[in-house]
Amino acid sequence: MSRLAQAFLDGGARLIQLRAKHLPSGLFLEHADRLVRAAQPCGAVVIINDRVDLARLSGAAGAHVGQDDLPPAAARRLLGPDAVIGYSTHTIAQIESAAPEPVSYLAIGPVFGTDTKATGYEAVGAGMVAEAARRAGGRPVVAIGGITLEKVPQVMAAGASGVAVISDLLAGGDPAARVAAYCRSLGL
Repeated sequence: MSRLAQAFLDGGARLIQLRAKHLPSGLFLEHADRLVRAAQPCGAVVIINDRVDLARLSGAAGAHVGQDDLPPAAARRLLGPDAVIGYSTHTIAQIESAAPEPVSYLAIGPVFGTDTKATGYEAVGAGMVAEAARRAGGRPVVAIGGITLEKVPQVMAAGASGVAVISDLLAGGDPAARVAAYCRSLGL
C-alpha cells in the first residue's frame, strides 16, 4: 500500500476509491489487496473503480462504475446485495436512467472544472447537485469534480451527501491533515 493511501487513512478517510485505469490487472489486484487489509483496522472501506472483478477478488466493499463500464445491475449480481455500488452520472437523463438501477449512491459531476480526469462533460455546477439529490430517490448523492475544502459547504447545501476528492487532498503537502480538515468540514 502506498504512503499516500496510509496518510488518507491516518487523516480519517473512511471510504477510499482505488482507481488505476492503466495498471495491469495483477499489479492492480496487489494494490487493492494491500489497501483493503490496511483499511480494515481503521474501520474504512475500499471500493474499486471500474474493475468489479478486482473488487470481488480483493474483498473490497464494492465498486464504482461509470456510464461506459459494466452496468450497475451486473456489478450488483457479481458483488452481492450488501456491496457498495456507486454510479457516475453527468446529466439529468443519466440521473433518471439510474433510478431503477441497484446502486448505493449516485455520483454527479464534474461539479466544478477539473484537470484530474477528462470526463468529456462540462462542469455541471451546484444546481445539478441539487437536481441529482431531488431525483435520486433517497439515495446518497456524491459531488465529484473540482471539489475543494472551500467548496464543500456549497455542494453540501445543494444536497450532496458527500464529496469525492482527488487533487485537493494534496494541497498544502500534508494529506493526512487535509483529509482531517475535510472530515471536520463534513461533520465526521
